[in-house]
Amino acid sequence: MSPNSRLLSYRILNVFTDGDNPFSGNPLCVFEDAAGLSENDMQDLARQLNLSETTFITPGGADVSANVRIFTPSYEMPFAGHPTLGTAYVVRELSNAGNNIRLRMPAGDIPVQLTDKVWTLQANAPMSYPVDVSRSNLTAMIALTADRVAAEPLWVDTGTIQLILPLRTAQDVRAASADPALLARFGARPDGESMVYLWAPTGPDTIEARLFFTQNNSVIEDPATGSACANLGGWFLANHERGIRRRIHQGSAIQRPSVLDLAVEQDGTILVSGAVREIGRGTLTI
Repeated sequence: MSPNSRLLSYRILNVFTDGDNPFSGNPLCVFEDAAGLSENDMQDLARQLNLSETTFITPGGADVSANVRIFTPSYEMPFAGHPTLGTAYVVRELSNAGNNIRLRMPAGDIPVQLTDKVWTLQANAPMSYPVDVSRSNLTAMIALTADRVAAEPLWVDTGTIQLILPLRTAQDVRAASADPALLARFGARPDGESMVYLWAPTGPDTIEARLFFTQNNSVIEDPATGSACANLGGWFLANHERGIRRRIHQGSAIQRPSVLDLAVEQDGTILVSGAVREIGRGTLTI
């Protein structure tokens, strides 16, 4: 190892796991101490690991448990759900921070609470915007017909803006297949990234969901999307639904079954909950 090399400790976790299955949920890498790393270093490390997100912890202060940066292999995210819960797990392990943790991210401070092995984040207050794309074009990008849309789609932002597209049945969700060119055309966010979150009820309190996004002109499906779960809470608020609980199943189509719990309180607070499981740790030299 060169005298100028640095050894970085990291952990690999799965977030929003399903029962005792260690290979369920959404994978995450958390670097325990990112002090002194440049933005380019963090982006390079995220690209090297090639997980959906990698997070980097630096010390907090009197008012926050830690500062956190979140990177995909291609860009930084101001907020994401499963990185928030997984990083809170690591912060607690490293600092004995207790069961109430506050993480400072570019999108703002996110409170996280641990109760009986369940991790819960409180999302930012949502903002919602109309979708200026026809239903026929929205459904064309996922190989469905316009009549499969169940209610008004919305752009919703609780820290990361996403297109929330309600479908009539879980069969519609399972049948969807995203076209990368059409998704890039009709599902583009203001920052140029493209994604769509499909969902439909499977019962009074349960939902089937999928999220597609583009990366390098290809479509990738996310196993579990906490930010989209929070944005779904914003969709419910925009449709005047409060005091609700929903269990969301995601990831089965790509053999990564995941379970997310959404609560929209009467006061409009949005809570996203799930399990976190550490499956490995190691060091990386740069």
